[in-house]
Amino acid sequence: MLNKVFTSFDEAVADIPDGAVVATECWGYPATSHNLIAALRRKGTKNLTIITHSFIPQVFSEEYALLPSSLLPQMKKLISPIVGIMRLGAGAFVREYVERGLEVEVMGHGTLAARLYAGAAGLGGIYDPVGVGTIVEEGKEKRVINGKEYIFQEPLKPDFAFIAAHKADRLGNLVYKGNYRSDQPMMAMAARVTIAEVDKIVEVGDIDPEHVVTPGIFVDRIVEVPPDGLGTPEKGQAIIQQLTQVQSVRDLLFGKTE
Repeated sequence: MLNKVFTSFDEAVADIPDGAVVATECWGYPATSHNLIAALRRKGTKNLTIITHSFIPQVFSEEYALLPSSLLPQMKKLISPIVGIMRLGAGAFVREYVERGLEVEVMGHGTLAARLYAGAAGLGGIYDPVGVGTIVEEGKEKRVINGKEYIFQEPLKPDFAFIAAHKADRLGNLVYKGNYRSDQPMMAMAARVTIAEVDKIVEVGDIDPEHVVTPGIFVDRIVEVPPDGLGTPEKGQAIIQQLTQVQSVRDLLFGKTE
């Protein structure tokens, strides 16, 4: 049986080359593969293309979590529906990188999900009505279907997908926890190589087949998050306590009190 269990995050990302396309989910703290991102940053891989649903500033202390935005110095392209948070300065934190040549491709969440699905299903792309008549259509093929205009969007097929799951068995079958699932199953299916960081690795047979969300056939490497790893529930609670003391975040969460 192929051994999919790796002992360290650095080992799991060791073969990711310069120029790789990496998909990793992010909704702030949830569903983010903090430890794999940290390992990729340590490795120093350059000219990365990052695909993610939310690309926001690294507002957490790095001892607790790392977001995809921590890879900015190593990136050449970003594909994401959200770049920044309006009340935290929007996308100003990427401006200096754009001036240095960072390419940014923005689209709706549904479009990103559909393009990942197209990549997972082996489709040649999708015809999408979202963005017709806007800058989104610039440079893209358009087609009229049943009297309605559509933009052709190519499928997304990442070289690597970083997945944060709750539990895995040694065959790579994954179980997620609550809304942490997000679009990660689709990323795992679309990617050439899928690497999962999980809270717990169990033996084959310990997961009810009815509970498997991402089958092991789509997962190539698994690393268990140690008790002192990034992104643990304990560190999540500590982050929440920290964030409630940051005025700009308090304004975002609770509205300005002035």
